[in-house]
Amino acid sequence: MSASRNLAKFLVLCLVWGLTWIAVKVGVNAVPPILFAATRFMAAGVVLVGYSVLRGGLVVPQGGNMVRLLVVSLLMITLCYGPLFWGMKFVPSGTAAVLEMSLTPLALLAFGIALGEERWSLVRFCAMAIGVVGLTVLFAPEIIGSEIGSTTVFGLIAVAWAAISSAWGSVLARPLIADYGSKFLSGSTTLIGGSGLFVLSLMMEPDTFGPMASLWSWHAIAGWLFLVIFGSLIGYSIYMQLLRDIGPAKAGSFAFVSPAIAVAVGALLAGEAVTPLGITGMILMFLAAGGCLFADKLTVLLLPPVKAKV
Repeated sequence: MSASRNLAKFLVLCLVWGLTWIAVKVGVNAVPPILFAATRFMAAGVVLVGYSVLRGGLVVPQGGNMVRLLVVSLLMITLCYGPLFWGMKFVPSGTAAVLEMSLTPLALLAFGIALGEERWSLVRFCAMAIGVVGLTVLFAPEIIGSEIGSTTVFGLIAVAWAAISSAWGSVLARPLIADYGSKFLSGSTTLIGGSGLFVLSLMMEPDTFGPMASLWSWHAIAGWLFLVIFGSLIGYSIYMQLLRDIGPAKAGSFAFVSPAIAVAVGALLAGEAVTPLGITGMILMFLAAGGCLFADKLTVLLLPPVKAKV
């Protein structure tokens, strides 16, 4: 796979997942959030698994691979989005964005090194640190102006766990993607994980069946369709491919670009203000993403290997 093609996929992923923030915001204002996420993932999973079956027949992982698939599905979907949506009830959205998006690439690098899927890179770590600073600067006004309640600590723990859970599952998924293909892994994990979210919705959201039986607003339907088609069928599949082809740390650097895209789109479409401080934060985040993607080349330039004396 050429580097230019992987870069193109990465940019598409950043754009698509940057726009999903708006779709999620529209949807959860009209539908219970966990139910909204569950139905989105389940629908995408059915389509992707069906596509995989039509293309290559039904493939059922056996033994340890099946156990790994179940664990990956729960970590990437159920145990990520369930706690994330619950935690965001108690944490200001800006704080949640900084925490979740900062931890995601850092956790991907850490789990990648621990599980043998990545190598330590000082340049990549420094780039991620710049990205964390950029995220903090971008959302600083919202964080400073928010009130911190007594339940916020539990919300912060839930949001932090969501990032860790997603990263852990992503690294565990990489060998499965190589063996079974990105479409099958995308479909099976979203279907299994989405089903787990549906169970969580039944347990945590008292009026689950009411919204399912009623007609949603066209805003909620449009947001749901966008998330199914672009967020999952396209975006999630690309993410799986990038995990396989460029590794967890590089793929995870989308977290430094997508928020900036979301803020820029909000400014263009909704007239939301973008301050010089926010622009500074976005620039830092783009630099961080570039540093993560091209860490190997930058390492050679900045830290050339020491030649042994003859």
